[in-house]
Amino acid sequence: MASLAPYILTRPWLTKLLKPVANWYASAAGYRQLGLRADDLINEENEDVLKALGRLDARESYDRIFRIRRAVQLSLQQKILPRTEWTKPEEDVKYLEPLVEQIKKENAEKEALDHLSIVKKH
Repeated sequence: MASLAPYILTRPWLTKLLKPVANWYASAAGYRQLGLRADDLINEENEDVLKALGRLDARESYDRIFRIRRAVQLSLQQKILPRTEWTKPEEDVKYLEPLVEQIKKENAEKEALDHLSIVKKH
């Protein structure tokens, strides 16, 4: 799926216009009220995501599991965290997506090398 993010980020006026909308949308999604980060919502059924999860350091992996378990418990209780414990926008950094992108690039490079054909010059 193509992303408009690079196009938007290269135009400061468009970034300034859409940043409040993006912040509102992230707040309205509700995952921050449960203490989650956006990358905690990535579906783990993808092979690339599973590899990326394996590459996380021990602390980040533990923190992810803690956030997800706490969110599930809150969801079952139909509660949200106190406002002071919500994930702040500056804390909602991408920690898994860069690893997934790196793995996709590695897979594409491996695929290209696997289908490399050798041409002999006479």
